[in-house]
Amino acid sequence: MKPFIKTLLQKFVIVGFLCILSLMTYAQKLSVIDLKVEHLKNPMAIETANPRFSWKIISPIKNTLQSSYEIRVGTNKASINLGKDLVWEATVSRDQSVLIKYNGAALLSKRKYFWQVRVKDNHGNTSAWSDVHFFQMGIGAMDWSAKWIKVAETDTSARSPIFRKEFSINKKLKSAMVYVTAKGLYEARINGQRISDTYFAPGWTSYKNHLQYQVYDVTTVLKNGTNVFGVSLGNGWYKGRIGFGNQHNFYGDTRGLLLQLLVEYTDGTTETINSNESWKYAYGPIMASDIYDGEIYDARMEIAGWDNIGFKEDNKWNNVGIMEKGPEKLVAMAGPPVKKHEQFKALKVFKTPAGETVVDFGQNLVGWVMLKAKGAAGTKITLSHAEVLTKEGNFYTTNLRSAKAQDIYILKENTAQIFEPHFTFQGFRYVKIEGYPGELTPENVTAVALYSAMETTGKFVTSNALLNQLQHNIQWGQKGNFLDVPTDCPQRDERLGWTGDAQAFANTAAYNMDVSGFFTKWLKDVKADQLPNGAIPHVIPNVLGANDGASAGWADVATIIPWDMYVAYGDRQFLENQYESMRKWVDYISSTAKNNLWNSGFHFGDWLFYRPNDDNDGRAAVTDKYLIAQTFYAHSTQLLINAANVLGKQEDVAKYSTLLTSIKSAFVREYMTPTGRLVSGTQTAYVLALQFDMLPEQLRAACADRLVANIRDYGNHLTTGFLGTPYLCHVLTRFGHNDVAYDLLMQESYPSWLYPVKMGATTIWERWDGIKPDGSFQTPDMNSYNHYAYGAIGDWMYRTIAGINSVADNPGYKAVVIAPKPNGKITSASAELETVYGTVKSSWKLENGLLKLEVSIPANSKAKVILPDLTREIGSGTYYFESKI
Repeated sequence: MKPFIKTLLQKFVIVGFLCILSLMTYAQKLSVIDLKVEHLKNPMAIETANPRFSWKIISPIKNTLQSSYEIRVGTNKASINLGKDLVWEATVSRDQSVLIKYNGAALLSKRKYFWQVRVKDNHGNTSAWSDVHFFQMGIGAMDWSAKWIKVAETDTSARSPIFRKEFSINKKLKSAMVYVTAKGLYEARINGQRISDTYFAPGWTSYKNHLQYQVYDVTTVLKNGTNVFGVSLGNGWYKGRIGFGNQHNFYGDTRGLLLQLLVEYTDGTTETINSNESWKYAYGPIMASDIYDGEIYDARMEIAGWDNIGFKEDNKWNNVGIMEKGPEKLVAMAGPPVKKHEQFKALKVFKTPAGETVVDFGQNLVGWVMLKAKGAAGTKITLSHAEVLTKEGNFYTTNLRSAKAQDIYILKENTAQIFEPHFTFQGFRYVKIEGYPGELTPENVTAVALYSAMETTGKFVTSNALLNQLQHNIQWGQKGNFLDVPTDCPQRDERLGWTGDAQAFANTAAYNMDVSGFFTKWLKDVKADQLPNGAIPHVIPNVLGANDGASAGWADVATIIPWDMYVAYGDRQFLENQYESMRKWVDYISSTAKNNLWNSGFHFGDWLFYRPNDDNDGRAAVTDKYLIAQTFYAHSTQLLINAANVLGKQEDVAKYSTLLTSIKSAFVREYMTPTGRLVSGTQTAYVLALQFDMLPEQLRAACADRLVANIRDYGNHLTTGFLGTPYLCHVLTRFGHNDVAYDLLMQESYPSWLYPVKMGATTIWERWDGIKPDGSFQTPDMNSYNHYAYGAIGDWMYRTIAGINSVADNPGYKAVVIAPKPNGKITSASAELETVYGTVKSSWKLENGLLKLEVSIPANSKAKVILPDLTREIGSGTYYFESKI
């Protein structure tokens, strides 16, 4: 063989070997991560008979799609890798990797199951089997053998009762699960230690309809021999002050505990320890506890060791009473629990001009303060909470209305103590501390943020520091108000699940955090508290009244959030679960409308729209409430049609499509002149009419021009309230006025998004001018400084500035549209979104007249990139584009 031929063959062999090695490496890097069941990682209480499985695929090869998957579910973690003890295994040739329904043998209540998956891709690679994950089935209604226990006397004491029970473990333990709930709030302990890191359990639901229970694995907590349960109860939303008018005992007047421990031994036997007549109760050091008013804790009343082994009960301990089982259904916890998150050290401790000792934590947050103190027994320390200081620098709590928002600690003997509340939370940046023994230093106070444990999914940053602070404020508004239910505000005597705020913010919420479980749980209450006639209450859970509902833009939460969540997470179950509620709401409107015109009933309208104080020339942006109602009537009907299409309900599609045409015709007849002018010439009127396609197509561009003229007339300021604001910039961009949308976003003077930022806000305000330019405050009876509704602009920021858009026809970001629309006011922007398929990234900068864009798309997804001078279809991977602007 000639030398050059031999050398050539050697090179071919080497290249071939490297190619094979490269492909092998790629195949090894194909992997499966982030396994979930019903949107949850290793859930402890699944109630559906056919739970759904999801996973994400990691691959270094571009344009990777799943071609098939293998899944197996078994009863034994050790043997599942061997394919033994399986209840279901399947090999399926399809690209679905999200919400795959279990199709095996019937799953048993309380049983833990293990599962794993591996996939093949369209390049011929096969992943390794994933790590083994688990899910546990919930407890069935017939499996509850525990009894509801309470204090023996009438439950009128403000003090928190404490319950205890000793029990023995005398065999080798295999597993131990606690199932627990309460009427009120509970904190459960075993052998002196909390059994979980969750707070405010069992959470707030429509208690008269359903009550959540939690499940905790305490296998590693129990000891051989004697063990002790210790449980404290608080009033919470169930029995404490809630709603308006000093309303107490809304759901019931007696706190109760239901607890069941299921123990499984290695010899195959089981044992159940229940709450029942054998438990004892006393009263502990929590002297009073209320959501609005705070907590009083007297350390002198502590009973040392009461929740631990070796404690001797004295005559303070009494036999418990037994409660009758109520009509409410016990359900597994569907949403994320409330947990502790960020901690904030004191920025400074200072004296106000009024002589008050105040701590500034630098961030408006929701949670509480951990306090370290040492002093004489009986020393009373009072912590008062506030969001802002007056312009003179003094502590300000008038906007809390009747909420005391105070935590009081009474010291025991001269020993170092650390205090924190148990059954209350506060919204604050500043804390006034009275009665502290000695010098208060920053090391003695730490603020702790508490909110529902939602995974952060979105990141957004630009070249503009004010916009970045706005994004920060939006996120912290969400954190503070997503505490088990989407509250309107977290600090005053309200803290209710206002539906209008929630629907306005839902899309932004789904960019910032994984709210799939959060809204799954809350929508159950929307459905449960819906009135028999189909009306939706103003707040969910409904603690107002049967007549407090059916307001346009508030009650439409019944259609808006289910559709938004379906698009965000690709989960048909949002629509399946809520469809009847959606339909009943639209049918309610139809039943009250006359000739398809909804011009009756109470409506909040465009809540907190722009109103100058001395409005002599008609500058207040008042929008006809019935005009607004008609647009939302159309919107809810359209969303019902969308849901019916997805669910294959074609008769409803036809029925409600005909209705929609009539609704829009009625709008045109009643509210529009022949040239397209509306009876209300406000920004909100034109925004809603354009957003919901109420106008004849040939008149829409002219109406958008009228909207722009209005904005220019107000000096590039918005005048919208809660209902117009979420759609304002979307409409401007859609109709070719993206520059005007940017002008509004970048406006720094009142009213605007950046005005509160310039005024030092760290969350979103309820009012555009919660603090006026002269430092004075808006009306104190409704002036929250942590109110997320106006943060709905975040949706436009992700979609238009960063360009990350969902596609309703391919929900859950199975398909993505990347279409940033930059403006010279900022020079760069970058965003990430963790979707159910993986991370989508869009990052751009402007250089030398070019838009330079970097895009990343996760495996098993695809995207369309739309730039000023190009449109490109891409698969997974990272790509770079340049476009003239």
